[in-house]
Amino acid sequence: MTRHGKNCTAGAVYTYYEKKKDTASSGYGTQTVRLSKDAVKDFDCCCLSLQPCKDPVVTPDGYIFEKEAILEYILHQKKEIARQMKAYDKQKNAKKAEMDELNKAAKESQMKVFLEKEMSIVSKPLNPFTAKSDGAGPSGSQQNGEEKNKKLPSFWIPSLTPEAKTTLVKKPDKTVYCPMSGRSLKMKDLIPVRFTMVDDKVDRVGLINRQDRYVCAVTRDMLGNSVPCAVLRPSGAVVTMECVEKLIKKDMIDPVSGDKLNESDIIVLQRGGTGFSGSGVHLEAKEARPVMQA
Repeated sequence: MTRHGKNCTAGAVYTYYEKKKDTASSGYGTQTVRLSKDAVKDFDCCCLSLQPCKDPVVTPDGYIFEKEAILEYILHQKKEIARQMKAYDKQKNAKKAEMDELNKAAKESQMKVFLEKEMSIVSKPLNPFTAKSDGAGPSGSQQNGEEKNKKLPSFWIPSLTPEAKTTLVKKPDKTVYCPMSGRSLKMKDLIPVRFTMVDDKVDRVGLINRQDRYVCAVTRDMLGNSVPCAVLRPSGAVVTMECVEKLIKKDMIDPVSGDKLNESDIIVLQRGGTGFSGSGVHLEAKEARPVMQA
């Protein structure tokens, strides 16, 4: 058998390639596939639309969004919170009305019992040796139990079927959370981002078709998923982390706007993936399946 005879079955050794091939065809075992760069979101694409941003903004956690998309998301979340709050208030008012009715009924029953006791007071003493004719003995309780058993609900008659209880609505949280980091997000927290294009003469369509679209605002190095980047809050310029460590952190001054910088003003961009690929570091997809047993 030659070295490249992968389909040859005359060998005495069960090779790794044959094992992988049999595993894939039989449907047993765990398969591991390394994802390509097509499954990973570009660093300048929106985390919601997964498309290159026209008007990008960044959160304090370093996630880039299209301004229109993230504002629409925040507005949708606020409408959903308002709807849940309205349902919660409706349930709360219904419970209050039910408690008022129960308290009113309890007071009326207490008043009725009091009036019955007052009307039952007689001037002459009662004879304890006379038999009662109200049927309150054991025979009467047995009859009441039989009547109760006869009135069990019937599941085939619509008017006698037991009704399902309504689910309780919990008080909604009024905070809008970021869809990526899960932390609270407000409109004032969004910071505009200004990318430095490779060629200013290229239109938007040509910019999308190019792989290398932007460069560092200071060093003019090419930006990409493999290059760690950061956004400077005062100017919104995107620079490489190498530029931040070697140049900007020495003076802590924004080289584009000239403003004084703090540690919180340097926002590291998150190089994430799509919903299929959680991050740009772990690029393996696994599928666990039943294992073939002897």
